Amino acid sequence: MSVSEQMVQDIVQEVMAKMQVASEVSESHGIFSDMNEAVEAAKKAQKIVGRMSMDQRESIISNIRKKTIENAEILARMGVHETGMGNVGHKILKHQLVAEKTPGTEDITTTAWSGDRGLTLIEMGPFGVIGAITPCTNPSETILCNTIGMLAGGNTVVFNPHPAAIKTSIYAINLLNEASLEAGGPDNIACTVEKPTIESSNMMMKHKDIHLIAATGGPGVVTAVLSSGKRGIGAGAGNPPALVDETADIRKAAEDIVNGCTFDNNLPCIAEKEVVAVTSVVDELMHYMINEQGCYLASKEEQNALTATVMKNGKLNRKCVGKDAKTLLGMIGVSVPDNIRCIIFEGPKEHPLITTELMMPILGIVRAKDLNDAIEQAVWLEHGNRHSAHIHSKNVDNITKYAKAIDTAILVKNGPSYAALGFGGEGFCTYTIASRTGEGLTSASTFTKRRRCVMTDSLCIR
Repeated sequence: MSVSEQMVQDIVQEVMAKMQVASEVSESHGIFSDMNEAVEAAKKAQKIVGRMSMDQRESIISNIRKKTIENAEILARMGVHETGMGNVGHKILKHQLVAEKTPGTEDITTTAWSGDRGLTLIEMGPFGVIGAITPCTNPSETILCNTIGMLAGGNTVVFNPHPAAIKTSIYAINLLNEASLEAGGPDNIACTVEKPTIESSNMMMKHKDIHLIAATGGPGVVTAVLSSGKRGIGAGAGNPPALVDETADIRKAAEDIVNGCTFDNNLPCIAEKEVVAVTSVVDELMHYMINEQGCYLASKEEQNALTATVMKNGKLNRKCVGKDAKTLLGMIGVSVPDNIRCIIFEGPKEHPLITTELMMPILGIVRAKDLNDAIEQAVWLEHGNRHSAHIHSKNVDNITKYAKAIDTAILVKNGPSYAALGFGGEGFCTYTIASRTGEGLTSASTFTKRRRCVMTDSLCIR
């Protein structure tokens, strides 16, 4: 047995041991057999959380951050092992980002007006128990990030995680409750069921004690939430195009686009899914991608083979989602060195590997006549999701024109897509980006309701 194979076996054994530990301790820390029991436990915990001071909430959140960093590698390895998707190193970075850049109680603010007729306050109050649906692409990252924000707002949360990532999700939920207990808070600030199903999800959404639902996932999940009759925060699909015009730093654009596309094997919904470039820079862009950024140029035959492999009956082959470029090429009988991290090709915008959100490091490059043509094609490719888009340009007017036309919650200019989450860029981190329902990048304030408190003819001392 080679050293690398032994290392892989050791990693698998370590992950399985951690999963066993999680399953043994989770019963008393937020894991229930029945969704009604989970909601009831979270409701009791919320009565305590709702009375806690901001300092007490922040103490719990600080401990969540600490434990997230301590468990970042375990959670990353568990997620990759259980789902078969993503990159361990990148998932470690994602957990560190959650710990360091997810807003806490500082995001909960009060607005005040005072005048001749008294004082009025607008305060952010909790919804109570929030119901949350989380994906298998970013399972523990989403659970940890959501809980920090929801707890900061005075809420507790009941999760219905994707079944393909339940062990990782349980480990994260157990970690959250341990962090609360260690900081003097209640158990069950985050709860879930042992075996999440569509039925348990529906039960959660219809439960009388759930007043807000936050769904992070595909369009079907978001549609279900928006049909629940309750207020829903819907973080759905995206197909982010990266536009490159003739004024861009082409060499840097190639590096940024490939770095963003390959991060965690293209699982983030914000990641570059295709490129639209004006014709005068396409050849130069592809040159740098191939010769400096570890890209493999797929032939027509290889494109056809990839299409047949990664898509079945017009739908994504889930066995291919989140796989690296070398693995995907191996599936079609193409052997490449380890430094190959992205598959590229040139094609029309209607190509199935371009028009479909793949969540794989496959980048189709669409040639445009000029900026206007590039914008038109990019808007078409984004499919009206209003989620994320990217542009590489040094022309402010071009950037402005694109930004207005694409109308997305996120627009990254002259950088890799993950800069939008505060990784190499300014701003806070979130893994619930609600473009469809308009909240955009969610944070603690998103999970609160505005309450007006009025004192007439008093407390104005000007």
